[in-house]
Amino acid sequence: MTNQNATTSHKEQTFVIIKPDGVQRNLIGDVISRFERAGLKLVAMKMLVLDEERLLKHYAKDDAWYTSKGNKVVENLEKRGLKPEKPAIEYGKDIVRALISFMSSGPAVSMIWEGNQAMAVVKKLVGGTEPTTSDVGTIRGDYTLDSYAKANEDGRAVRNLIHCTDPADGVDEAKREIGIWFEPSDIINYRHVQEAILYDPEISGLLD
Repeated sequence: MTNQNATTSHKEQTFVIIKPDGVQRNLIGDVISRFERAGLKLVAMKMLVLDEERLLKHYAKDDAWYTSKGNKVVENLEKRGLKPEKPAIEYGKDIVRALISFMSSGPAVSMIWEGNQAMAVVKKLVGGTEPTTSDVGTIRGDYTLDSYAKANEDGRAVRNLIHCTDPADGVDEAKREIGIWFEPSDIINYRHVQEAILYDPEISGLLD
């Protein structure tokens, strides 16, 4: 992958998964179209059933994370007058167990997109994690209506169509996620004709 510097900033790469719900709802083309229309370049793509071993590496949560999330579950249970049935850390692990169950339930499409501030652009197009509170115009806001409340009620992961690298986690996180799901040989380095209109400092040759 290309290192970030002043002359190759448009080579930033980010990782995206169209989750099993997105595949089952025939939204692959719509998602790709949104990214392409923004000017991003697709440099790798594969359809696969995500396996548990790599999903565990992908989510890469530690005991502190499990405990923190589990404590919130315990607090919500107690507010509802319910007694927790297990330690907080186990409730936290249940979150990832539900994610893995959902993510491995059917085929998904993993992709690498490239472009200037690719992580931030993709996140903007995808929208917030909870569909019902995602902005109108985003993929999650426009195409699905799931909520944390409904997911918690059903004891499952929220069905929000897409995973994308969080730009707050930085380029290294994108590289880490890409490395889990793609080999270097899967990534195609090529020139797209639209890059001239997007990135060349001086545009010439547009007129006959």
